[in-house]
Amino acid sequence: MEILDATIVATALPAIAADLGARPLDAGIVVTAYLITLAVVIPLSGWVADRFGVRRVFLAAGAVFTIASAGCALAPDLSSLVAMRVLQAVGGAMMVPVGRLAVLRSVERAQLVRAIAYLTWPALIAPVVAPLIGGLIVMHADWRLIFAINIPIGAAGLVAAAVWCRPTETDVGRRPLDLLGVASTTLAVGAAMVAAHEVSSDSPRWTVVSAGVGGAAILGTAAVRRMRTSPHPLLDLRVLHVSSFAFVVGFGTVYRMAISAVPFLLPLMFQLQFGWTPVAAGAMVTALFAGNVVVKPLTTPIMRRWGIRRVLLIDLLMSVVAFVGLAVLGEATSAVLIAAVLVISGALRSVGFSAYNTLAFADVDADELSDANAVHAAVQELGAAFGVALGAVAVSAFAVADGLPAGAYSAAFLLLAMVMVVCVLGVLRLPSGAGARAVGPR
Repeated sequence: MEILDATIVATALPAIAADLGARPLDAGIVVTAYLITLAVVIPLSGWVADRFGVRRVFLAAGAVFTIASAGCALAPDLSSLVAMRVLQAVGGAMMVPVGRLAVLRSVERAQLVRAIAYLTWPALIAPVVAPLIGGLIVMHADWRLIFAINIPIGAAGLVAAAVWCRPTETDVGRRPLDLLGVASTTLAVGAAMVAAHEVSSDSPRWTVVSAGVGGAAILGTAAVRRMRTSPHPLLDLRVLHVSSFAFVVGFGTVYRMAISAVPFLLPLMFQLQFGWTPVAAGAMVTALFAGNVVVKPLTTPIMRRWGIRRVLLIDLLMSVVAFVGLAVLGEATSAVLIAAVLVISGALRSVGFSAYNTLAFADVDADELSDANAVHAAVQELGAAFGVALGAVAVSAFAVADGLPAGAYSAAFLLLAMVMVVCVLGVLRLPSGAGARAVGPR
């Protein structure tokens, strides 16, 4: 439900912007506000789950997400919609990582890669159908239905969770919540995103940009220092002593930035640059996620046969080429060729995402899983938020790009190719046997 909602919105952004009197890129805040809130609230998920119990938190989070979805469907203006999206993200920030934590705590290390595959499958299927559904809704109904469809899904999920989720013991120690860490982290992320949103506007106020960047740097440094010195930190960064986990937190977040910008940029490019209908754009974006699903059964055998490092290196090198391929697409490019490029890009995305996610928890001890899960989820959502912001900023910055097939969108994909090169350089530092404990014997 959470992935379906996040994916379906991108196709509807032009329609939402037109209905609410905003630019499509400005309406992108509907996406970024959601992702920012996820990144800010997810660090609380470990503490909340320990304090109140996984089952109770999961049920409450699902209820909040469902109620907020109804609020999104009824929003009268962009500000109200963004506010409801923030509330929706609060539910999603607890619902997804707490559910994953329940699974991670209940499986053996040798079964970790299979468990993560089961967790990933529903999240891969939702984006396959979401863009087309979004396009059909926008063309033949009202964009508000995009949020209303979460209501029956959420209700069914709550019933299922109430029946099948087992009660768990809460943290009897009741460690205190690091309020200073919460405040500094929230303000740092907020300041960074204010700066990114201002840069993507038609007439950036550079004083606001400078203040945002400076505030994010100062507050971010303070937040990290607080987490390293507090006896009860919001996020226990000591888990970064696990080298494979630290690698994923760093380079895996950069990877998430690059791949998260693609589903945001493609619907805009197809509708605003190519002049396609929402249905055509949504149907084509489906090819990206179809590639995800098609290759998914092969990801575990591939990692088991060749190892995570080799798989990541080949996948990332091919991803650089795929981004260049996206950059050369234009209005005159045949639909078959566009679909082929998207399927290949989606397949590479699936392999890379699975490899990073498996490597993240491969060497983390059981007593550190809660902290590792919260840190990993937070930085991944933060990376996704910055990826969408980077895409919007790139399109605005290269608005006058000439000589490229899709103008500013081609320039944005070339920029993302360079971001992917950074990931390639990072994987060269991995030891050859990285993640072997998780993928199991060949």
